[in-house]
Amino acid sequence: MAQGIKALLFDLGRVLVDFDHLRAAQRIAAFCSRTPVQICELFLESDVTGAFEAGKLSPEDFYSQVKQMLDLRLSYESFKPIWNDIFFLSAKNRSVFSLINTLRSGYEVALLSNINILHYEYLQKNFPVFGVFDKVFLSFQLGVIKPDKEIYNLVIQSLKIKPQEIFYTDDRPELVESAKSLGIQGYVFSNFEQLVKDLRDAGITFLPQEKTSPF
Repeated sequence: MAQGIKALLFDLGRVLVDFDHLRAAQRIAAFCSRTPVQICELFLESDVTGAFEAGKLSPEDFYSQVKQMLDLRLSYESFKPIWNDIFFLSAKNRSVFSLINTLRSGYEVALLSNINILHYEYLQKNFPVFGVFDKVFLSFQLGVIKPDKEIYNLVIQSLKIKPQEIFYTDDRPELVESAKSLGIQGYVFSNFEQLVKDLRDAGITFLPQEKTSPF
């Protein structure tokens, strides 16, 4: 294998599954005095959500803090489906999934995601993407979230290979940069075509032939 790549590491959100937090915020806004944008600012990108993704809060504790922050008039059982209903599959996601299914015949394929337990359980039930991977690394199980270098070190240790032998793609540049600082071959994911080019540039084989656009 060119450049010694032995494992391919993929992000989940906006790579294999798309999502829109505003979808949940718009529904939650009906049960509090905040606007959808304010809700996103208050808790979807807050330290509370980060702690939940790192497994530091239980789902019930997360809900309790959100309820307090927003003065939310919504029960936990009603909150859960709203919180989870943010995911959807695009043609891009399906293409990436199909490609990974092809690549796994020649490489170890792994997933690394910042994700909380509620979203993981929901996706596991409704979007069958996890089964294609040899190894799945989830922030809530590891106790740390990207871009903390510790999470990448845990992946390297588990894969039992050198950082330089890992190809990693993620849609967030700052997460890719953190991984690259440890020697991982990181690439920013933007679309399927760019992913195929990045894999080729890294010397990855088992790739589909480029299709000629009919337009």
